[in-house]
Amino acid sequence: MEMSKEHREPNRELDAEDVLNLDDCRQALKACRQESEQRQQSFLRARADLDNLRKRTERELADTRKFAVADLLEALLPVMDSLEMGLSAAGSEADADGLRKGIELTLGKLAAVLADFGVEIIDPQGQPFDPERHEAVMKLSSSNLPANIVAQVHQKGCLLNGRLIRPARVAVTTAS
Repeated sequence: MEMSKEHREPNRELDAEDVLNLDDCRQALKACRQESEQRQQSFLRARADLDNLRKRTERELADTRKFAVADLLEALLPVMDSLEMGLSAAGSEADADGLRKGIELTLGKLAAVLADFGVEIIDPQGQPFDPERHEAVMKLSSSNLPANIVAQVHQKGCLLNGRLIRPARVAVTTAS
C-alpha cells in the first residue's frame, strides 16, 4: 500500500516537488514575517500617538481647571473697583443717598456679569414654596397669604446654566 505525500516517512529523501514546496513555504514565511514586522511597527506608532494624545489632553484639562475662572475673574474685577471707588467716595461723610446709588449701580454691574456667565438668581418672594429650589428655614403663620407661600427671602438662591448651585433660604407660610 502506497502512502500519500502528506503521510510519508520523515526520514525519506525529498524529491523535486517537495523542495519546490519548501522554497514556497520559506518565501511565504518571509513575507509573513515582513508583514508582521510592519504591523508591529504600525501598532507601536499608533500606541505612541495615543499615549502622546492622552498626555496632551491631561495637560490641557489641568490648564482648563486651573484657569476656568479667569474670564469670570476678569469680569468681576471692575465690580470690585466700583465697590472700592464707592467706599472711598463715601469717606467719612454721611451721604447715605449717594452711597446707596453707588451700591445699586455696583449690584447692577455684578448681576449683568453673572448673567453673562449663565448665573440666574433665585428670588422667590411671594411664590409657592418649591423644595427643589428653596430651603425652608422658618415657618410663619399668615392670615393674608395661603399656606406654602414664600413670605420672606433670607438668602437668594443661584442657578448656573440651569443647575442649582445654592437653594434660596426662605420663610414659608403655614395654614392659620
